[in-house]
Amino acid sequence: MLQRFSESRPTSGSDGINKTKGSAASLTLWAVSSLGLLLVIAGAVTIGQDGLSPKLNSPGHAVTAQQLSSTFRDVAKATFPGVVSIETRGKVVQGRDMQELFEGDPRFEQFFRNSPEMERFFEQRRNTPRQAPRGQGSGFIIDREGYIVTNNHVVDNAAEVTVRLYDGREYDAEVVGVDPRSDVAVIKIDAPDLEPIPMGESDDVEVGDFVLAFGNPFGLEMTMTQGIISAKGRGPGINEREDYLQTDAAINPGNSGGPLVSLNGEVIGINTAISSRSGGYDGVGFAIPIQMARWAVDQIIETGRVQRAYIGVVIQPITNDLAGQLGVDINTGAIVTQVMPESPADEAGLEPGDVIRELDGKSVRGTRELQGIVERLEIEKSYPLLIQRDGKKKRLTIAMAEMPDNLTASRSEEAAPEEDSEAVTENQLGVQVQNLDEDLAEQLGYSKDVKGVVVTSVEAGSVGQANGLQEGEVIEKVGQTRVNNVEQFKQAMEEADLDKGVLMLVRRGTLTRFIVVKAD
Repeated sequence: MLQRFSESRPTSGSDGINKTKGSAASLTLWAVSSLGLLLVIAGAVTIGQDGLSPKLNSPGHAVTAQQLSSTFRDVAKATFPGVVSIETRGKVVQGRDMQELFEGDPRFEQFFRNSPEMERFFEQRRNTPRQAPRGQGSGFIIDREGYIVTNNHVVDNAAEVTVRLYDGREYDAEVVGVDPRSDVAVIKIDAPDLEPIPMGESDDVEVGDFVLAFGNPFGLEMTMTQGIISAKGRGPGINEREDYLQTDAAINPGNSGGPLVSLNGEVIGINTAISSRSGGYDGVGFAIPIQMARWAVDQIIETGRVQRAYIGVVIQPITNDLAGQLGVDINTGAIVTQVMPESPADEAGLEPGDVIRELDGKSVRGTRELQGIVERLEIEKSYPLLIQRDGKKKRLTIAMAEMPDNLTASRSEEAAPEEDSEAVTENQLGVQVQNLDEDLAEQLGYSKDVKGVVVTSVEAGSVGQANGLQEGEVIEKVGQTRVNNVEQFKQAMEEADLDKGVLMLVRRGTLTRFIVVKAD
């Protein structure tokens, strides 16, 4: 379970931390955020260590504790002057009196008429501003012009941002721009004698490399911890754009936005999140790779915003079961589950079930890789696209468009479909289905363009339940066959072999997905 919460400095009316229970480790995003909404976001990022000393890099060469300690010391001395503490203050919220809350209620109007003392009391409360929520995080200087990189969740919605440098100087900061999709932000101060930290190459980092995390955990300024790169390419579901470095360097609330540094003194990542049961360090931290962040940072400095290309599809990873049904190898593409109307993908002729194999001559191994390729392509320019459809390769041309700011995937809550006398039970699956007519589509929140059969009930312990089918979902395809009504669905199922597995395209709300339904 992913758990988000915020830790802020105590303010009047603060109720602390809101936690969600779960058996799995929760992902704590320590966003010591501007509005005090503890977005538990405190991760770690690291980058390649080609600059390690020959002794540290030499295979089989034993490095003494003193040599390693000396390296840590040298990196700390070089890095700390570029690390900053960030304090934020949210907007002051004016109080509301009871008359506003219960305006129009005759019982409370009578109460205030009969109690002038209470009316004066609540009037005083209304005129007393609430204390502005405060937050804290970290950041690092990237040039002598005063540009500082941090996390978006550290400065999001802040009315005031204050930066404190290593030598104690404090400056008001301007928020130059933010990128919520990747959780990157750039702020700027006007100050002399700044010492930027050089940025490295996160693509060169390897699992096992030593890294050092800098920041201000729990308000303890200028703290350094050490660890290694534990894994690469993590996607825990924190943000839309993810390709995190995982580290065991100690990361805690307040570290958000601080640099993760290699032993050659270069930033390889931005501390962003931790996975934690306790709310603090549990040995699993996540950091934005600096090469992903740098692409966003450069655009923010130049234009104040991040511009991304998009093609207008919903995609899904290829699992082992899906690979067998589609006739492709695992890690060799991304499945298109939905094509947005009038999008570049729609105009190029992409269809649900297509497997995107290459774009602009670059091989696509999975969904995150495809996202990374697409977003950096030039808008309004056309590129070659290689797909696989019905087992055959097909080449298309697709023109990039700019991603709308409000483009986000969403799921809607559907009402349970009403029982229908024409509903048919498909005994192989143990599900009951019926035609999706206009009235039922409206009841379930589907558009008139959606075609398929609606799952009206799922038997307990059935094949359908075991494979994740739920009431209210629409089955649009069985195998490669469109099923627009119950008769087509029955015929397709008669030809299917559940022992080998049946590919289905299933819609729930605004999203579609492919599943492979197999008998136990």
